[in-house]
Amino acid sequence: MGHFGFSYLGLIFLLMMFIPNLIWSKNLPKDFEEPKENKILLIFERVGQASTFILVLIFSDFNFHGWKNWTWWLITAFIVLLLYECWWIRYFTGPKTMAAFYSDFIGIPVAGAILPVAAFFLLGVYGKVIWLMISAVLFGVGHIGIHLQHKKELSFKS
Repeated sequence: MGHFGFSYLGLIFLLMMFIPNLIWSKNLPKDFEEPKENKILLIFERVGQASTFILVLIFSDFNFHGWKNWTWWLITAFIVLLLYECWWIRYFTGPKTMAAFYSDFIGIPVAGAILPVAAFFLLGVYGKVIWLMISAVLFGVGHIGIHLQHKKELSFKS
């Protein structure tokens, strides 16, 4: 269920997610248009996002507690987060367009949405904190849904 306490690994995960997003917000794609978002998906995204970001910080279960077979969940979560960073590197070194922003990466559709959600879900599995897993699912429904919607809209424009 979770043990209250600060999670330094949760903070690291958040920083690895926030820093590229902050850079992106200062360097929007060349063809950026403020997208219209489905209000229901937006509610899922915001509720899931807020709860995920709070939960990863307030449960010490996400910290490293010595090597066990269960640690593979943490390693997998971290690898997924590293793939997210690689996706951002590819975006920042590429054409910086909306199509690139909603692109697939190593066979993962809308990787910029799926990878962070998957990383947080896997971190929840590692910490055995069902609340984070539920929050990550809520976040994913909204975040991935919105990204898929925007990608579909882009394909209609081209």
